[in-house]
Amino acid sequence: MAGKHYSSSGNHRTRSPILLFIFSLLALSLLFYIFSVFSSPSHSIPIHTSQNLSPKAEYSFVASLEEFLTSTSKIQRSRKVSDDTVGTIHEEAVKKLDDMIWNKETEKLYANSFYPAFSPLASSALRVYVYEMPPKFTDDLLWLFRNTYRETSNLTSNGSPVHRLIEQHSIDYWLWVDLIAPESERLLKNVMRVQRQEEADLFYIPFFTTISFFLLEKRQCKALYREALKWVTDQPAWKQSEGRDHILPVHHPWSFKSVRRFMKNAIWLLPDMDSTGNWYKPGQVSLEKDLILPYVPNVDLCDEKCLSESEPRRSTLLFFRGRLKRNAGGKIRAKLVAELSGIEGVVIEEGTAGEGGKAAAQNGMRKSIFCLCPAGDTPSSARLFDAIVSGCIPVIVSDELELPFEGILDYRKIVLFVSSSEAVQPGRLVTFLKSITPAQIRAMQMNLAKYSRHFLYSHPAQPLGPEDLVWRMMAGKLVNIKLHTRRSQRVVKESRSLCTCECKRANFTSPGSLS
Repeated sequence: MAGKHYSSSGNHRTRSPILLFIFSLLALSLLFYIFSVFSSPSHSIPIHTSQNLSPKAEYSFVASLEEFLTSTSKIQRSRKVSDDTVGTIHEEAVKKLDDMIWNKETEKLYANSFYPAFSPLASSALRVYVYEMPPKFTDDLLWLFRNTYRETSNLTSNGSPVHRLIEQHSIDYWLWVDLIAPESERLLKNVMRVQRQEEADLFYIPFFTTISFFLLEKRQCKALYREALKWVTDQPAWKQSEGRDHILPVHHPWSFKSVRRFMKNAIWLLPDMDSTGNWYKPGQVSLEKDLILPYVPNVDLCDEKCLSESEPRRSTLLFFRGRLKRNAGGKIRAKLVAELSGIEGVVIEEGTAGEGGKAAAQNGMRKSIFCLCPAGDTPSSARLFDAIVSGCIPVIVSDELELPFEGILDYRKIVLFVSSSEAVQPGRLVTFLKSITPAQIRAMQMNLAKYSRHFLYSHPAQPLGPEDLVWRMMAGKLVNIKLHTRRSQRVVKESRSLCTCECKRANFTSPGSLS
């Protein structure tokens, strides 16, 4: 017995150093992983540099659209897709869908420990149902743009090139073309398209509201809007939730304006949330319900290499190129021009359309440290995103501006915020900008290089690109959407009114932001 015991003990001593070595390696690997996660710039979303952008992706709207419309996928999409979109519905269909949704939700609740807390780390991707709308709402409008975009003389009443405006607000195209692409070609794994309405978390309405507004005759456009409204609101899923889980791209503030009050429960994809009543009526938009998306930049990306090369040439303190006279909140521009004109180190230029204007804006931004971003006709302006991808630190003068993906991104790392009242005080803005140290400027420029990828739409959509961040933000809305849907379904006539967003306070830049 003693010998056997000794032999066993001897074997144990022989294995101990090996086991100790293996456990040490595992422990070191775990420590290295923890260190790498918590030493990254953001714990929630690791931010990589813009040099990691895919060279195979297409970032030009015109080029991507050309390829999309003329590729074999166009022929494949023309065939009937297997889904359950319907034209005419009855109350029985709504009841049937409601029961199927309840069965699916119950199954997920008991079977999936992550439900309903969806996240990029959860085991379930966000499920989106894309309506198969008639071609007059989708393909026909894309072809209309494609066949007319070279007509650069086509301008709006205030002189803006129509087709460039459509490109700036083309978020409806970028999201849709990614969702309907074959799954094998898609890179975003946190969102997937489903073919059955009862399986969906959200419903995407693929109607190109901006193209129709600018390129159709006014009467024809309004008629198409009414048709789209009826088509969507006739769907069982819309009636089941009253549209609360439906995504409506209305990124240009003029688009869909004549009928959107009938779809105010839907999740609107917006450029901002102007609270003055000029563009959106009280109760139509809110941060709780809707989502702010960035404009498509009009200049080329200045990545880390470009930023390093352009740094010695950034001799201009503050640069602005754009329309100097605007309406509504944009009237601040005229006051800023009067205050800043003739000051050394400040360049203020009237913007021009076309490739020449784009080149001048890009050249000016790449020669400047700070770029002035005042309000336009609405609180937002495409210039902010041009500045970001140019490596020019934005100086925002827009008191009611809401920003894209602010639940994920910290804009204080890349933007300076100045209230309108302080920006027009004599000498105040320039003195403030000159007080920013070289170290602070360098840190913000490096953060711009990291953040720029979040504002570059592409096909295929890239991880951490704007399309990806849209679905991350959407996932955070799901539980609240379901809450309001269920409340609306069970509230009786004598109940107190459902809460609205009409009393919500607007976002204002606080006084004293320069101090």
